[in-house]
Amino acid sequence: MLAANDWRLVYGAGDVGLMGRVANAVQEAGGRTFGVIPTHLLDWEVGKRDLDSFVITETMHERKKVMFMNADAVVVLPGGAGSLDEFFEALTWRQLGLHAKPIYLMNVDGFWDPLTGLLDHIVQSGFAGDDILTYMTTVADVTALQSALRDAFSA
Repeated sequence: MLAANDWRLVYGAGDVGLMGRVANAVQEAGGRTFGVIPTHLLDWEVGKRDLDSFVITETMHERKKVMFMNADAVVVLPGGAGSLDEFFEALTWRQLGLHAKPIYLMNVDGFWDPLTGLLDHIVQSGFAGDDILTYMTTVADVTALQSALRDAFSA
């Protein structure tokens, strides 16, 4: 989908797990890749060095900043603590007016339902305004994501 639309993958430069598979699929389809990895994860995440752009940072904070500055949108696939960290940072920055980039949760098989329930709970408990729920969109699959990204990029 990324390659077919001439959209570049910007990600954490790992060659393992789901993101490694995504990067390999983008490359196999002839798409462009931009990876960013901190020095301390080069071995652990098996830094994927055959990318179109490969940036090594000193810290995780620098990694997230470089990724965010080079991305046109944030797409959060099912994942763990790192995915949540990046999602909440992008969401918080959006809430604070630091960017207007679209944020998407790829909610495959309802994976992010507990997270969206938590966000609803935070709003209902008065810890955030309901506007925070408008800063991100859940999509069920790649087809819905492609449609949402096309709409966002054509606006």
